[in-house]
Amino acid sequence: MNGIKKLNLKGHLLTAISYLIPIVCGAGFLIAIGMGFGGDGGADLTQPHTFWDALAKMGALALGLLPAVISTGISASIAGKPGVAPGFIIGLTANAIGAGFIGGILGGFLSGFLAVAIIKHLKVPNWARGLMPTLIVPFFTSIIGGLIMVYVIGIPISAFTSLLTNALNSLGTSSLLVFGGVVGLLSGVDFGGPINKTVFAFVLTMQAEGINGPITALQLVNTATPIGFGLAYFIAKMFGKNIYTRSEVETLKSAVPMGVINIVEGVIPIVMNDIVRCVTAVAIGGFAGGATTMVLGADATVPFGGVLMLPTMSQPWTGAVAILVNVLVTGLALALIKKNVKEDAQVEIEEEDIDLDDIQII
Repeated sequence: MNGIKKLNLKGHLLTAISYLIPIVCGAGFLIAIGMGFGGDGGADLTQPHTFWDALAKMGALALGLLPAVISTGISASIAGKPGVAPGFIIGLTANAIGAGFIGGILGGFLSGFLAVAIIKHLKVPNWARGLMPTLIVPFFTSIIGGLIMVYVIGIPISAFTSLLTNALNSLGTSSLLVFGGVVGLLSGVDFGGPINKTVFAFVLTMQAEGINGPITALQLVNTATPIGFGLAYFIAKMFGKNIYTRSEVETLKSAVPMGVINIVEGVIPIVMNDIVRCVTAVAIGGFAGGATTMVLGADATVPFGGVLMLPTMSQPWTGAVAILVNVLVTGLALALIKKNVKEDAQVEIEEEDIDLDDIQII
């Protein structure tokens, strides 16, 4: 067990996901905006096309390389610069053989640890040591890891992915409700932290196989949570309660618009002042929102974008309803369970009057 902990598998995965998220955000916005205005993510840009086709295609191309991106990130986290090239090559290989996002993750670990092993155990003449990080390590890691991916682990990964895809596609309504609720709950409770990122890796794997519901649930929970915090302010006022300090209200003014475009971290300063109640309300709202997403079949084709995801769904109203349910439940729960707070006190510092009689000239 200690040996596994020393490998720091989770740490390397989370590091890679932190590299991945900006690409997902950028590509998600491109394809969401493009498709929202009638663009086609499968457009051939060498043929006559519209501006919106170009945006959608750019986003689709980036999302298609996510297995290579996650593989490169993991490999670089493990082995540093020598792990970049083999991670990228093995990630592309995983993509090409249908191993998908899971293959990219495993390929990243494979290439990273292979690179470390080669650095430690391959002895080269002094004149060749300068070539180790740029040529020797990437070459041997790429060829060994690539062949292992193609002939050893690629087939079982593809089979496992297919099995998981079929299992999720066969879920009934009650199972979808529970599954969506759990995804929504886990997505919301740490506000973009390690739990959210771990769930993100799993649901992104599902989207790579054509199952869009789980990642839609995660992203809609992220979108709805800050808006729910904003709604809680008004619901609490209806109950005669004041649940936010003056500084927290100021925080909401930026956190809510951030939530609309799927940035949940804006509410963290508020959460830190009342962690238990805020996390509880978000968990309840996230479960409701995630369950609604899966039961109604909201199916955004992009993994990011906030309300901009809605036009990419086959039935945009399903996503809108899921957000509304999540916002209402989160806002109501917060308004009910948070305590009354006093507004930030205005502290006035009075300066002492200077008594000129106390001044002595020596």
